[in-house]
Amino acid sequence: MAEEQSEDAKLAGILVREPRYKREAYNFVREALDYTVRRRRKKGHVAGRELVEGVRDLARERFGFMAKTVLNQWGLHRTRDIGEVVFNMVEAQILSKQESDTREDFDDVFDFTAAFENDFSIELN
Repeated sequence: MAEEQSEDAKLAGILVREPRYKREAYNFVREALDYTVRRRRKKGHVAGRELVEGVRDLARERFGFMAKTVLNQWGLHRTRDIGEVVFNMVEAQILSKQESDTREDFDDVFDFTAAFENDFSIELN
């Protein structure tokens, strides 16, 4: 009986097959999923649109005005890229999906420039 691959080994396999996205992109999307679940106090399934919004919000919180630059360096240039990362992890059995989930759920949820540059604001205490 074959040993089950670790999540790290599965991710390494993805990186070999799909070099467009950096390891940091996968790790960040995974963190954003946890962030979204906690923030929405939601158990179970997170829809594509909800996850993309979670990625946006966590990136703004963590990286501020540099969010777009950081995400771009990891290969994330549009919301569809987030979907590609998610589905790469689904195919590697790192994440799971519902039958109704599709890559298209991640298409054009928002514009990166608008979300990370034009619509960005800093709250002062």
